[in-house]
Amino acid sequence: MIVLTVLFWVALAALVWAHVLYPLTAAAAAGIRTRRVRRDEGFEPTVSVIVAAWNEEAVIERRLENLLALDYPADKLELVVASDASTDRTDELVAQFADRGVKLVRCPRGGKVAAQNHTVPQTSGEVIAFSDANATWAPDALRKLVRNFADPDVAYACGRLRLERADGGNREGAYWRFELWLRGSESRLGSITGGNGSIYAVRRTEYVDVDPRFGHDLSFPYLMVQRGRRAVYDPEALAFEKPTPTNEDEFRRKVRMFEHCWVIVGRGRMLRRQPPVYAVELVSHRHLRYASGLLHLVLLATSIVLVIANAGWVYDVALGLQLGLLAAAAVGVGIARYYVLVSWATVVALWNALRVGVPPVWEKAEGTR
Repeated sequence: MIVLTVLFWVALAALVWAHVLYPLTAAAAAGIRTRRVRRDEGFEPTVSVIVAAWNEEAVIERRLENLLALDYPADKLELVVASDASTDRTDELVAQFADRGVKLVRCPRGGKVAAQNHTVPQTSGEVIAFSDANATWAPDALRKLVRNFADPDVAYACGRLRLERADGGNREGAYWRFELWLRGSESRLGSITGGNGSIYAVRRTEYVDVDPRFGHDLSFPYLMVQRGRRAVYDPEALAFEKPTPTNEDEFRRKVRMFEHCWVIVGRGRMLRRQPPVYAVELVSHRHLRYASGLLHLVLLATSIVLVIANAGWVYDVALGLQLGLLAAAAVGVGIARYYVLVSWATVVALWNALRVGVPPVWEKAEGTR
């Protein structure tokens, strides 16, 4: 019974720390010890914008028109589409923009990161920016993004993804606002622990060919910090996307995403040579967050056994709260359902990763185009 009691309290403490206390602690620490980014609004390096695309005929023209309309000097901007062996009309449509300076690089099928790795050596910008094909950027997004590189300590910067609208009951909006608030705290502390694929950039001199299963969102920030540089967040560099229309669609997307997260946690050596504060951020925001599903299973199982054993009223209350959360999710209470589905997605993703491995390619999320 002592072992079960210890497991109960360890699981509970880890969940409370990861989801409540760590975000509050990070925000408080950032308020006391803010490390500012020395931005320069007039900083205009040459920039190569790479859009990785696989069968994106539905959105690729809109994406390129949006990039061509950016408020940035045309003679300092290179636009490139990295086609991941598209089999639809993507390549044909991109080729129609050749006379407007858009370059098409056709890559062997290997996934988004493999296409990016293949394309980067074929570009020339001092800063390399990346975006998804289904995203659009605000006119000043690139200018806002690259101003961060006026600070010589900054090697990576990501902007803010704003989810325009939801067609169903998806609660990504609330979750994403919380995530961006926490990302802002981490950036003010020094560096973020994760970015997003819709809008980010890296110095050419700092670009790293990573395992195609890893993804840039999670790998680039911690790799930059390992090199003694910063990975920062600029909320004024805006990108827009449609969210997945339902929680069920979001569940499938999260499973695919967490499969890649588990691979990098297991193989990416994230904690090697990290400053102590940043190591705590990685464990709290990444490792424990991805382990939330497993921690909830441990908490639920130990709660049941301890209640049966009449171990105390605390365990009765804990079990009641957990069953209440599951009941709320079952009847469709939005935020409860979203939280339970995302937590369960971490477990399913780990099982898939251990059972069949993680391929570098994946399908597009339904409803996001």
